[in-house]
Amino acid sequence: MLNIENSTTVQLDYHLLEKISDKLTTKEIDLNICYNPTIQKYNALYRGKDKPTDVLSFPLENEIESEFTPPMPLGSIMISIEYVKNISQELGHSYEEELSLLFIHGLLHLLGYDHETDSGEMREREEKIIKEFNLPKSLIIRNAN
Repeated sequence: MLNIENSTTVQLDYHLLEKISDKLTTKEIDLNICYNPTIQKYNALYRGKDKPTDVLSFPLENEIESEFTPPMPLGSIMISIEYVKNISQELGHSYEEELSLLFIHGLLHLLGYDHETDSGEMREREEKIIKEFNLPKSLIIRNAN
């Protein structure tokens, strides 16, 4: 289940995000679409980087989950609408497509992938999902070429 909080005034279609979420996990995910000052605050607090960023992921780690505990959410994702707007305009695709690319990236981090430390597994998984949903190239794929 995907819980979306759009803290911006930008109207978006979330149908594709829900399909992506349902394809990759049965766990609950919180998505917050926000402006740069909000994501900058969290980036500074949790990553020590006092600047806005495109997407942040906050996995919920639960070591005690078992068949007797209620299902736990996978985690939360924050996406900056300014990044969505700027990159989509720069590359000539829709806001929803860029939002979906950033969502996939954030969701893969929630699922335990890390492109900064792995041997290309996240990039490969991301590329496969992007092709499956007929999306333009993602950030880590664009940067790898």
